[in-house]
Formats: sequence, C-alpha cells, structure tokens
Amino acid sequence: MKSQELKSYDGHSYELAGLFSLALRLVAGWTYFSAFWRRLVLENKLDPDAPGYIGEKFNHFLPNALGIQPMIEYLLLNPDILWIAMTVFTLVEAVVGLLFMLGLFTRLMSVGVFGLAMGILLGAGWIGTTCLDEWQIGILGIAVGFTVFLSGSGRYSLDYYLMKNHPSINEKPWFSWLASGVMPIKANVLHKLVLGGSLAILFITLLTNQVFHGGVWGTLHNKSVKPKLELSKPQLENGSLEFTVFRVEGVDVYGSWLIGIALEEPNGEAVLELDGKELAAFPESQIANTYVTKVKPGAHSLIIPLGGKARLRIEDTSLTSLNKNEYRLRLTDISGAEWTIPVYK
Repeated sequence: MKSQELKSYDGHSYELAGLFSLALRLVAGWTYFSAFWRRLVLENKLDPDAPGYIGEKFNHFLPNALGIQPMIEYLLLNPDILWIAMTVFTLVEAVVGLLFMLGLFTRLMSVGVFGLAMGILLGAGWIGTTCLDEWQIGILGIAVGFTVFLSGSGRYSLDYYLMKNHPSINEKPWFSWLASGVMPIKANVLHKLVLGGSLAILFITLLTNQVFHGGVWGTLHNKSVKPKLELSKPQLENGSLEFTVFRVEGVDVYGSWLIGIALEEPNGEAVLELDGKELAAFPESQIANTYVTKVKPGAHSLIIPLGGKARLRIEDTSLTSLNKNEYRLRLTDISGAEWTIPVYK
C-alpha cells in the first residue's frame, strides 16, 4: 500500500480528470476571452476618449483595493502607461481565455487564469451592489485555475490531440508541467499539494470575504450601496475656497450626484451656498482632476464617479470679507447623505 502511494497516477486517471473539468475550462475560458471580445470586437473600450474606457473601470477599483493600491494609483497617475497596461491586460485575457477553452498548454493557461482571477479579487473584490459580484468572480476563478492546473485537459482538447498524435511528447517533463498528462510528481506529494493549495485558497476566500464584506463574522457591510466622499485639505483665503474630494464608496456604474456645497459659520448660518443648478454649471477650469475618472458637472448636479478625486476651487465675493474663524464645509448628495469638514481662516 505504501509503495503504491509513492507512485504517480497513470495517464488514464489524468485523462478522466481532464475530461471532467471540461465545463470549467469552457466557462472560465469564456469569461476571460469575452472581456477581449467586449472591449475590442463589440465596442472599442480601449479608446481613452470613448465612453466606457476600461481605464475608468480600473479607476473604480482604487479606493478599497487590497494590497495593490500603489500599483493602481501609479497607473492612474500615468495615463499613457495605463493605456499600455490595459491593452496588454486585455490581450492576455484573450490569449489565456481562448487557449484555456481549446485546452492548449492547459496548465500554463490555468496559471494565467489564477493570476487574472487574483487581480480581479484584490482590485475589485469589494465591488457589488446586490450580490458580491466581483468577489465571487475572483475567488471562483482562483479555484478553477488551481483545479485545472492539477487535472490538465482531457479528450476534448488540443493537448490531447498532441499527446495522441505525437506520443514522444508525453515523455517531456516540460510538456507535462505546461500542458496536460501525467504530472511528474509522486502521489503522496500530489496529495499534499492538493490539500495545501485547497486550504490556502479557502483561507484567501475567508480573508477577503471578511475584509471586503464582513461575511465571516461581525456586521455585514457593502461598500457599493451608498456613496461616500472623503474631504481633505480645505483652504480658505484670498476670496476663494479650495478642497479635495475623493469618492471612495458607492455604486460603480454611476456617480454621486452632488446637489449642494455650503460653507457655514459655527452657528450653522451659511455664508456661501451652491445648489444643484449652480453645481451643474460649475466651471471645469476650477476642477483639477487627479485620475482618469473625472469629476465633472452634469445635467442637474456635480457628478463624482467612484474613484474620482479632484481639487475644487470656488471663487465668490462672499468669501473676501470673512473674519478669522472656524467654518464648516458641507457637501450634500442627492440621496440626502452629507459630509462635512472644518475649515479655518
């Protein structure tokens, strides 16, 4: 019994395992290839000037990404490099997705699926309005990548065609590691690999579920439901008010509709008020956007998309004669949500 455990499984076992994973290959492969199909064939979402530019979606990931925020912010601050990265990422998704479906170099492509899924999980796992959309896509992609790496592909794959028509390739360790067939690893080591990898993926699942959504213990939270703005660096001088606004939570498919900006004295009396109509006409020259996703005036409000960060400057004669005091800046969303920050003159 012990000697049998030290042997590798035979080719028939791997062929069956690969056959059983066919649906995983086809569905997971399409989810990645379809990203390329949507962005370049059905529409051009790699055009920075076109609506739906993929770089803006990437910008949405920034506020609550896990562990990769510096990389995301670097790309967003360098739009030319961002475009190159988005183009390369899309082409990688196309190649990995297509070859994964076809079962060519299946194990290498499964590593690609694992990596793409991990990127989705860490970047966007916190996004999802009604379900845990991006988190589920990411974590299931990781599990699929790991499973298919172990199984390889079976009868309905190009790897299988190569193995049957070129038998000598089965003796090449590199082919076994990159494509399909018997993995050159002893059974008892394989058992440990499966158990260790599965437990590691379960740990990642529970950790990210808790960090992003509080889904393991404590209070559930969903950062994609209500808009949240962070206000910083207010400055009041020379007849102008400046501050930085950064939207860090809320639905990713539309912005926060800002319908009110007010500067108030300690007793609550407003010294400056801008309503939705005035914010819809807010001068774009007084908006200094930081990232690809732009804060901009809309039809009835000032629109602040998810991940949008900008320095706003308000010039008004009412600000020229203010006494030295502690004021309060108040921003109001159309939902009724408000955010405040003290302002000193």
